[in-house]
Amino acid sequence: MKLAGGLLAEGPRSRLLERGAEALSDVELLALLLHPGFGDSSALLLARELIVGFGGLVGLARAGQPVLLAHPGVGPARYARLAASMELARRQALQEMRTNGDVLSSPGHTRRFLSHHLGTRPREVFTCLFMDTQHRVLRCEDLFFGTLDGAAVYPREVAVRALQYGSAAVILAHNHPSGVSEPSAADRRITQRLVGALGLLDIRVLDHIIVGSGECYSFAEQGLL
Repeated sequence: MKLAGGLLAEGPRSRLLERGAEALSDVELLALLLHPGFGDSSALLLARELIVGFGGLVGLARAGQPVLLAHPGVGPARYARLAASMELARRQALQEMRTNGDVLSSPGHTRRFLSHHLGTRPREVFTCLFMDTQHRVLRCEDLFFGTLDGAAVYPREVAVRALQYGSAAVILAHNHPSGVSEPSAADRRITQRLVGALGLLDIRVLDHIIVGSGECYSFAEQGLL
């Protein structure tokens, strides 16, 4: 990208309008969020610094508000634009999943939502999707929160919520902040406990999805349910 007199000869905004957002790099897209007007090269430099410093987009998203606000050059306005863009992506994925109806007919929508919902969490979060008899999502709820080492999951609490929402089925999900989506021995044990507890109430566990860095692990697809 050529610079002339301190100004960008062809800024990312112009390239996006002419060629589409997919033509821009991660740094250029982030720079547009940091400085929508894009009058000079400072936003590009800051975007590159953030992506490199936090180890990519996932690391940047996991950094959290205090860390990003403390970073030179970010500030409340730029942080707000970043947070808003991530929340819009999450809500779009949730709407796609709900609009589709039966979650089993389009597992890609469910995984996309869960990746947006859990993929950037710095700590482990256990989430449940509660569904009706047609496998339409009634509610998505984060039930348990843990450290980087795991979350304490209580089958009784999941059962109480399922009955409260009149659920006929659930999808369990949690993230691995380490980025590795393979289930641990504890993940397998709690899955079986939940299947057993909910089965007594005639509530089916359709899947347990583990969200890692850029990939998801499905218990159902692996024949573990």
